[in-house]
Amino acid sequence: MRAFVFFLLIISNCSKAFTGVVHYDLHITDTTLYFNGKSVRAIAVNGQVPMPTLVFTEGDTAEISVFNHLTESTSLHWHGVFLPNAEDGVPFLTQLPIEPGATYTYRFPVIQNGTHWYHSHSGLQEQIGMYGMLIFNKRSDDAQIRTGIDDIQNQEIILSEWTTMHPNYIHHLLRGGSDWFTIKKHAAQSYAEAIGNHALGVKLSNEWKRMNAMDVSDVFYDDILVNGQTSFQLLPADSLLRLRIANGSASTYYWLSYAGGKVMVIANDGNDVEPVEVDRMLIAVSETYDIIVKIPTGHTYEFLVMSEDRSQSASIWLGSGDTIFAYKWPKLSYFEGMKMMNGMMRMNGTMDAMGMRMGMQVMDMNEVMYPELNQQENVAIDHIHEVDEMQNTHTIGFPQTLNYSMLKATTNTAITGYDSIKTLHFTLTGNMQRYVWSINGKVVSEADKILIHKNELVRIVLTNNSMMRHPMHLHGHDFRILNGQGNYAPLKNVLDIMPMETDTIEFLANADGDWYFHCHLLYHMMSGMGRVFTIEDDTDTLRFIQNAYSRRKFYNEDKALHFMADGFLANNGSHGMAMIQNTRWQFSADWMVPFNPHPTYESEIHLGRFIGSNQWFMPYIGLMYKSGRFGHDETMENIFGQNIIDRDPLLPAIGFTYLIPFNFTLQSDIMLDGSLRVQLMRDDIPITPRLKLFVMGNTDMEYEVGLKYVIKPYLGLSVNYGNMMGAGAGLSFTY
Repeated sequence: MRAFVFFLLIISNCSKAFTGVVHYDLHITDTTLYFNGKSVRAIAVNGQVPMPTLVFTEGDTAEISVFNHLTESTSLHWHGVFLPNAEDGVPFLTQLPIEPGATYTYRFPVIQNGTHWYHSHSGLQEQIGMYGMLIFNKRSDDAQIRTGIDDIQNQEIILSEWTTMHPNYIHHLLRGGSDWFTIKKHAAQSYAEAIGNHALGVKLSNEWKRMNAMDVSDVFYDDILVNGQTSFQLLPADSLLRLRIANGSASTYYWLSYAGGKVMVIANDGNDVEPVEVDRMLIAVSETYDIIVKIPTGHTYEFLVMSEDRSQSASIWLGSGDTIFAYKWPKLSYFEGMKMMNGMMRMNGTMDAMGMRMGMQVMDMNEVMYPELNQQENVAIDHIHEVDEMQNTHTIGFPQTLNYSMLKATTNTAITGYDSIKTLHFTLTGNMQRYVWSINGKVVSEADKILIHKNELVRIVLTNNSMMRHPMHLHGHDFRILNGQGNYAPLKNVLDIMPMETDTIEFLANADGDWYFHCHLLYHMMSGMGRVFTIEDDTDTLRFIQNAYSRRKFYNEDKALHFMADGFLANNGSHGMAMIQNTRWQFSADWMVPFNPHPTYESEIHLGRFIGSNQWFMPYIGLMYKSGRFGHDETMENIFGQNIIDRDPLLPAIGFTYLIPFNFTLQSDIMLDGSLRVQLMRDDIPITPRLKLFVMGNTDMEYEVGLKYVIKPYLGLSVNYGNMMGAGAGLSFTY
């Protein structure tokens, strides 16, 4: 009898020990999604895109078993979650990838609450479906529960984008400097458009400073999705609704606005903030916000989700009755943004010091592009007043936009009891032409891990020296953003830092392991914008130890070689270029094969390395080949008086390329025989959005001009004329 009672006690204690374990099985499979009549490969989890919403309560133990049915490896990162380093889900940094056919179980205690999300950290899988909501509810006895805020009806919302283009090809186009996405978004800012907008001087100044066209996003997407749909209907029973919103997009920021009036922001990145009411807000990639909306009776109100570049939108419909639409914000004034950037950018590619004094989104450097904020544009304000009258509400002045300075924590967040302070200065840098994104001029693979002692206060001063916003995300920790709120500075794990802005964040290094700090724009992260913090104390830590193979695989994300080619095939011959390159190195070969009666065949091979944070300069070694017959009218000497007819057909050379003002490439070569050649070339002068001008001339008295009309990112129609090939017309191709 005693043995039986003892057995029952053991069973009872075991049951109590495991009542807090919440388990999910996630089966990852390939699938196909259809939008706008087109199908494309996606990744589904438990048969759905987005991934299932996972719900836990603070105090639970999360246990998630991942079954990989793909033909490629995968992983899951728990965004914004405090957890053991080995569970963080970064392949080859904190764990080995989950290989095809394998199962891996993540297990961690839930020691926080709030709105979070989870996604793949393997390659570009996040872009094609591997993202989902992660909700940590407060305990019912939590003293932080605020009656009237935490106990109203909730709805989880995950925002994303969709494209029929394979993400690998998107990355390929970005690294090749393609302007296909600006064409699709009607944001090319060509010379014809500049003239039409009385902004020719602005365009010339922009190109004089070697800048690309002004843009607020890298990629054009076919659809914006809300919980996997282009339109989402809600019929809430209460007059107040809490929306838990996560931006699970790969690279799209969203404007959020509501036809039913103001929205109340009550949490950000899983942390409560003092309620603040705004007319609209911009949610950065990977951020989360909890907001409360009021749903007046008798109407259906549109909650509008619009991409920052205003090319696409999706809608959430709240309530029932006659439909009231949110205001559709007008097209961006790109040349106004270009004019502003011209004034802030120096000739050396750095930002003016005045810009670096701004911070916390208080001065949105993109505001000059918003027509609704222009004093001469009253359409948006008139519409807001019309909606106010219909809803018996009142709005004064311009719509109030959320910025970080408005966020105030509900509790004291000051960090105390630390052993020492480490201050890091990070300048965010990049090269849009080659699509290399870096910190302090170096990508992840070029920088050492940053050693941080356990219990050290880490303060990071971030300066954005690029023309793009960057949502910088820290794994495994929250940080304070020093926004003027003193001891009540808000806690976040994502900092959206705008162009020409300087912000300061700080956190307590209280978790052992290797923690990733990176830009959460997926293609920026894959291109190298990040660092690894190694937090250690005097004891051995139970974490994934990288060997040489793992380090190489982790760094290969930004070091990987990629192939590109650009050429022309016409009735007068063919010329073009092919290259293999990565972050720093480039191996290229070009050719010219005329079809005329006196052909001169030319080819060059270069191996070079880009120097500097701007990567404008590339010294190289090369091999020049020229063979065939010159026509009788060809010049025998180059501009330096050197004989170019009697050169050896095959000559080694050294030289360099340099990007000069107006985005021309200056190339200089010294041949083994001592002869010199200098060349100027540009192949993408935007006459109209789709019509590009090509010009080339060198000191060997060779020249060529041409026009290319872009049909597809890989195909165009071209005409050209040069003294080596004559006149011709044909097809151009780009890969």
